[in-house]
Amino acid sequence: MPSQSNIARPYAQALFQLALEEGRLAAWHDQLQWLALVADDPQLKELAASPNISPAQVIGLIHEVSGDHLDRHGRNLVQLIVQNGRLSVLGEIADAYTELRAEAEKTITASMITATPIGEGQRQSFQSALKNKLGRSVELKFEVDEELIGGAVIRAGDWVVDGSVKTQLDRLVGAIGS
Repeated sequence: MPSQSNIARPYAQALFQLALEEGRLAAWHDQLQWLALVADDPQLKELAASPNISPAQVIGLIHEVSGDHLDRHGRNLVQLIVQNGRLSVLGEIADAYTELRAEAEKTITASMITATPIGEGQRQSFQSALKNKLGRSVELKFEVDEELIGGAVIRAGDWVVDGSVKTQLDRLVGAIGS
């Protein structure tokens, strides 16, 4: 049985190609994010799994709940996904599409976790430094985790820089214990 990511990838690639050809990368991203949210609803999952509910009813429910969040193409996607029994992979389709879009637009989302809040000037400096380091536009999200004691942890895709005092102390303890 193929994994969910193996199922999601071809859908995401096809949608990305369509969006690229139409110049609608952002619009498709918004629709896919919405559909991933809807598909993750426990009540919808239960209804979709029920033998007493037809695929047409599930499609109608998603269309009704979605309202203006979906255009004609988005509604067609819902029909295709539900009829093929792929509702459970919509989240992964959205994630894979987001990765393809980020690659095409040379953007990346990164997170910076610090022990204490940092000011706007520092945020701008870190964002600029990451842009230079990664060679891409960076959307940098900031979080505070007091357990870090000091320093910061930066994550951007597979790239991680852990400059937290907590990690440095853990390494020191590990080195002494060896």
